[in-house]
Amino acid sequence: MENVLYYGDNLDVLRRYIKDESVDLIYLDPPFNSNQNYNVLFKEQDGARAASQIRAFKDTWTWGQEDEGVYADLVTGGGKVADVMQAFRMILGPCDMLAYLVMMAPRLQEMRRVMRPTSSIYLHCDPTASHYLKLLMDAVLGPENFRNEIVWKRTSARSDSHRWNHIHDVIFFYTKTAAFTWNTQFIPYDEAYTKKFYHFVEPETGRRFASDNLTASGTREGSSGDTWRGINVKAKGIHWKYTIETLEKLDKEGRIIWPKKLVGVPRYKRYLDEMSGLAIQSMVTDISPL
Repeated sequence: MENVLYYGDNLDVLRRYIKDESVDLIYLDPPFNSNQNYNVLFKEQDGARAASQIRAFKDTWTWGQEDEGVYADLVTGGGKVADVMQAFRMILGPCDMLAYLVMMAPRLQEMRRVMRPTSSIYLHCDPTASHYLKLLMDAVLGPENFRNEIVWKRTSARSDSHRWNHIHDVIFFYTKTAAFTWNTQFIPYDEAYTKKFYHFVEPETGRRFASDNLTASGTREGSSGDTWRGINVKAKGIHWKYTIETLEKLDKEGRIIWPKKLVGVPRYKRYLDEMSGLAIQSMVTDISPL
């Protein structure tokens, strides 16, 4: 179902309303076991803040009888999730952290159920429980479907004389299968990058460009291993990145930089204004604190 906002316990919503393999993308920012209370505020129709409010959830987890029941169900279900939950209990004992992980496990299982084979899931957490959550996600989704640990620098420098200052959160990127949808995102090059790699300027056009390799290591058979313009790449233990036909085309377009002396190999002229930008990196530093 599209364009629907559900309010309530996501475990109940997932089980009652969300069909198998119907979701393309999941992003979850669950409680972090932060020992904080989170409230939902209500407003009057005129926009004025009402006095009434309810507690959405208390981000403090205490092991109790209900957790014992959920834990028993998880272990009885068998499989990798049962194995990792028993390992957690052996290491941690029946404590607050185990209560938190018992809360997360069935929700992650339901999320896997509703994911399409091409879908992805991003779990946002902090170092309080990230190491346990990664093991739990390995059990639910398979370690082979782990794609990235993304670090988000969520705040500026802080001052704490007793430890390394905590200024980041962690986002785990998993997929349901190897056949996942991926659309590469790009970020603009910063000035230092362009100065370092695109420091050449074409006099006649003013276009900035980089001097890039036309060859790569290792010999090849076929056109990419042939001698071109008297340059025997095989003898040098390298090969052309392009076919001879493409090299001729690039040369006609003025895209090849020839060495001033007959030493070395030509290089490729890569224009800055033709580049999409820098492919998104696993360290996020350009999003302000929320």
